[in-house]
Formats: sequence, structure tokens, C-alpha cells
Amino acid sequence: MVERSVVLIGGDPGIGKSTLLTQTLSYFADEPVLYVTGEESVQQVSLRAKRLNVNAPNLRLLAETQVENMMALAEPFKPKVMVIDSIQTMFTDLLQSAPGSVGQIRESAALLVRFAKRTQTALILVGHVTKEGMLAGPRVLEHMVDAVLYFEGQKDSRFRVMRAIKNRFGAANELGVFAMTDTGLKPVSHPSAIFLNRSEVDVPGQMVMVTWEGTRPLLIEVQALVDESHLGHPRRVAVGMDSQRLAMLLAILNRHGGINIHQMDVFLNVVGGVKISETGADLAVVFALLSSLKNKPLDCNLAVFGEVGLGGEIRPVQGGQERIREAQKHGFKRMIVPKANATKLKLVEIEVIPVTTLQAALNYL
Repeated sequence: MVERSVVLIGGDPGIGKSTLLTQTLSYFADEPVLYVTGEESVQQVSLRAKRLNVNAPNLRLLAETQVENMMALAEPFKPKVMVIDSIQTMFTDLLQSAPGSVGQIRESAALLVRFAKRTQTALILVGHVTKEGMLAGPRVLEHMVDAVLYFEGQKDSRFRVMRAIKNRFGAANELGVFAMTDTGLKPVSHPSAIFLNRSEVDVPGQMVMVTWEGTRPLLIEVQALVDESHLGHPRRVAVGMDSQRLAMLLAILNRHGGINIHQMDVFLNVVGGVKISETGADLAVVFALLSSLKNKPLDCNLAVFGEVGLGGEIRPVQGGQERIREAQKHGFKRMIVPKANATKLKLVEIEVIPVTTLQAALNYL
């Protein structure tokens, strides 16, 4: 937490934003902190804090939606950290429009940002998200604040992911993984384990890849299903990955691997609800597609990573040694990696197969 900083946190309703922030404020036991709620009563927030076993004698609660009143009450208290839950419920008398409108959100956020800069308060704004998963309200909010965080997760899963989209004080694209329990959110020390299903039975179309999120490697399972199409235009469905990249990999597989899947339905799923945006997943997707097409399971002790170029070459990716060590830590016996990522490899207890072309990788497979 940085003095005079403003952090914007977005997430679906009920995902655990208020729980996370209540627990966060409990770590400032010796500093004055303020939780401003516009959606709940003070009694509701107090009940949640008791359920979470929060012990923060300097934590103050305030139920207020008028920005000028809230700032007048907060300034004498001089909070080190202040949470606004949520910015969509705040309004200012400078405008006549209703709370939640674009003008009210923009003007209220501007007043609060100026308050944070003037009073050395670290401010956290909670924002609603749209059905598409984007922060509701004007995009100018993301430019006004110092950090933008997304709190994501499947509602039927106990795991939550905190993703940094913008961060003026550190690396963006960082990832934090939490588990929701009866007593609140707990950090997950080994997040790779929750995305893996190391079953005893090998299933065709499954491949474990080592992806890179922020500054940490993650082992994630990708599933593919290739089936005969009965439609004029075969379907291409990708969940957790860009469908355009899937189409590109199918074209590369046809041109440089001699494997034609154009007349078949292709379904791709990244297990655990994770969204993969980096190119290091290309090789794992190709292997999973081939495994499903041939209806032959892959070795459960094999993990891969690598970018597949348009010329059929296997390109290196960042964090090669860290990815290999992460796979070794979880018991994998062998890896297929880009040759450039294996040249500076220090001694590890795992068989590493370096490849330079897609054809070489398919030949080994």
C-alpha cells in the first residue's frame, strides 16, 4: 500500500471483494483505517468482520453515499487506508444526475482521488463489472487511478484469482490465487496444484502446459476435443484462449505438420477457468489437438511449453528455467521445450527434450 495511491478493484457480485478488503484492513492493527459502505449497513459489515475473526481496534465503519459528507467526516480521522464500497453508489451535489450515472461516477472518483492525494491516504475503490466482465462506468476511471485489479473466479469454485491489469508501483499482469473458506479468503501457496488433475487414467486430448503469469510459472491443463462435423462450417470453440490463435495453430498444423483438421469440429478448454493470453501455450494446444484426433492419450508425466511460429518453428518464451523447475517440483519426468530455453539450463532432475521445429516435436511425440 502506497501513500496517496488509488486502487480500483473490480469483480462480479458475490465474488468476495468486500470479504477480501475487510481482511486486508485487519492487517493495519496499529493504523487508523476506514471502511465506507454505500451498499450495506454498518451492522452488516460488522457481522461479516466478526465472522472473519477480524481484530482491528482502529478500523472504523461509515455508511455514507454523499461524497462531500464522507470526506468531511473522514478528514479529521486521518485514515492511512480508506475503502469505498462501491464507487457506483457514491454521488456529489455538484451534479443533479442519479447515483451510478457516468457523470456521477466520474466526478465522485475525481473528488476522492484529490482527497487521497491531499491527505496521504491510500484509497481503494470497489467497482462493479458489466456482463462482459469489464469495469462498469467511464474508462476514464482506469486512467485516474494508480492500479486496476480484477477479482475473478467461477461461482461454483472455491478458488479466486486476483489479476493486476495496471500497476504504477510494480509489475502488471501479476496473479494472486486465493481459496474461499468459512473464515474468509486464504492465500494458495502452490497454485499450480489446483489446476492439475493428475488422474490415474490417461484421457486423449489432455496436455499439461507451463504458462507464465506475471512473475510466476503455473502448470495448467488444456483439453481438446476433435470430432467429425455434420455442419457446413465446422465449429471452432475456445474457452480460456483466443479463438483466432486456435485457428492459426490449426493452419500451421496443416501446413507444417501434414495434419488436416479443417473439416472437423474443434473444441478447446483451459481447465480451472483460467484465461491464457501468452504464446507459450501453443505447443500444448497442438499436442492436445493431435491426441484427440488420434484418440491416443499422452504421457501423464510429460509437460510442454513453447511458441509455434508461422513457419513451423518452435520459438523460445520467457522464464524457461523457472517453468522447467515448476514442472519438476510437481513430479513431471520429461518436458518438450524450445531449444533456446534449454541451452542455458542448469542441472535438473528431469528429462528435457529441446526442439526447434514443429515436425521435430511431432516426431518425438
